[in-house]
Amino acid sequence: MQFVDHVNIVVESGAGGDGIVAWRREKYVAYGGPAGGDGGDGGNVIVEATQDMHTLLDFKYKSQFKADDGERGRNKNQHGKAGNDIIIKVPCGTIIRDIETGDPIADLTQSGEHAIVAIGGRGGRGNSRFVSATRQAPQFAEPGEPGIRRELGFELKLLADVGLIGLPNAGKSTLISVISAAKPKIADYPFTTLTPNLGVVRKPSGYGIVVADIPGLIEGASEGVGLGHDFLRHIERTRLLLHLVDISASPTEDPLHDMQVINEELRRYSEKLAQKPQIIVLTKIDAVPDPEKTTAFKQQFQEAAQSMVFAISAVTHQGLDSLLNTVFEKLDALAPEEHVVDVVPDTRAFVNDDSSFEIHHKGKTILVIGGKLERLVRVTDFRNPSATRRLLNIFKAMGVYDELEKTGIKPGQTVIIGGHEFEYRPETAL
Repeated sequence: MQFVDHVNIVVESGAGGDGIVAWRREKYVAYGGPAGGDGGDGGNVIVEATQDMHTLLDFKYKSQFKADDGERGRNKNQHGKAGNDIIIKVPCGTIIRDIETGDPIADLTQSGEHAIVAIGGRGGRGNSRFVSATRQAPQFAEPGEPGIRRELGFELKLLADVGLIGLPNAGKSTLISVISAAKPKIADYPFTTLTPNLGVVRKPSGYGIVVADIPGLIEGASEGVGLGHDFLRHIERTRLLLHLVDISASPTEDPLHDMQVINEELRRYSEKLAQKPQIIVLTKIDAVPDPEKTTAFKQQFQEAAQSMVFAISAVTHQGLDSLLNTVFEKLDALAPEEHVVDVVPDTRAFVNDDSSFEIHHKGKTILVIGGKLERLVRVTDFRNPSATRRLLNIFKAMGVYDELEKTGIKPGQTVIIGGHEFEYRPETAL
C-alpha cells in the first residue's frame, strides 16, 4: 500500500433549498392565506478520524467532496427535506488546514473525533413566514443560502509512543520487525525504508505501545539531501526516541559523529523534537568481534550524550529484553504527549451573522462589509419588488443609510453589499 501523508482537497457544503410563495386554496375557506413552506437546510461537510485508515492515499483518487443540497419548500406550509451531510474519513493524527490562510483548523487524534469544515446553507423561508399585521399576503419568499466552498489540506502525523531514528542502515527496520509484527523492507543498502512503518510491541501486562520506524536521516537532510526532513513530522507526537547507532562499521568510521549528525538534523527541524527524551541504542553488536570494543563504545556514548545507552543485536536478540523493559518504564513515567498543533478557531466553516458592518471607499465605489448584511443580500430574490423593498427597509433599520451619509456618499454612487451593486439615491436611499 502506498503511503501518502499530505493531500489537498476541495469541499463544498450543500445549498439551502428555496422557500416558496404558495396559497391555501380550500373549498370552504374564504381567506386561505399564504402557505409557502421553507426550504431544507443544506448538508454539512464533516471530517472524522478513524482507526481503520493509516494513509491519505484515497484522496489521491478523489479530491472533491460535496454535501447534498436541501429541497425547496412545498405548499401547505410543508418544509423541504434537509440535505444529507457528507462525512470524510481520515486517519487518526490528521491535521486539517485552510489552504487560503495556512491556519490549522482541526487536529483529529482520537477515533470518532470530528470537525465541521463547511456548514450547509440555511433553507430560505416561505411566504407564510412573512405575515404581519401590515402584510397579510406576502408575495415573496427567500432563496436558500449557498453552500460554503473551500480548499483544505490534510497532513498526517502518525500517532506513536516511540520513534526510531538514526542513519540509514542503523538497524531500525530490523529492530521493529523483531519486537513487533511489522514487516518492513530490509536490505543492506541505504534508504531501504522509504515510508514510515508502525509496529505494536506488547507489554507483559498485555497492553501495547506503538513504535514508529522513520526513514533514515543523513547529514544535510534539512537542505533536501537524501529523503529530506519530510518524515520527521511522524515522530513529533512521540514521547520517547530510540536513537540507533551502528557500531559494526570499519575502524575508520566514527559512530559518535553519526549520533551528532542526527541530533543536529533534529534541531534544524524542530527544537522541541530535539529535546525529546532519547535512549541511545548501539546496534549490530553481533558483528563486533571484540566485546571490549562494545563496552568502550557504551562508555564513550554515555559520557557524550548524557543518556541511557544500550547495546543490542536484533538478529540474536541480545540485549532486547533489557531495552524493552526500560522503554516500558520510561513511558509509564512520561506524561502523555500533548497536541503539538495550535488550532485556530475556525470561522470560515460557518455563516457569519454578525450585525456590525464596515464601510470602505474604493474610488467612486463604496463597499459595505458585514456578516448579517451580506447574508440578507444572498437570501433576497431581486426579481421580486416586494422582497427588494423589504431588504431596503432592513438596511434602513440597521442604520446603513445613516452611516453612508456620514461618509459623504453622493447620489448615483455605487454601493456593493454581498457582491450585489446598488445605486445610491437620496430619495429612496440605496
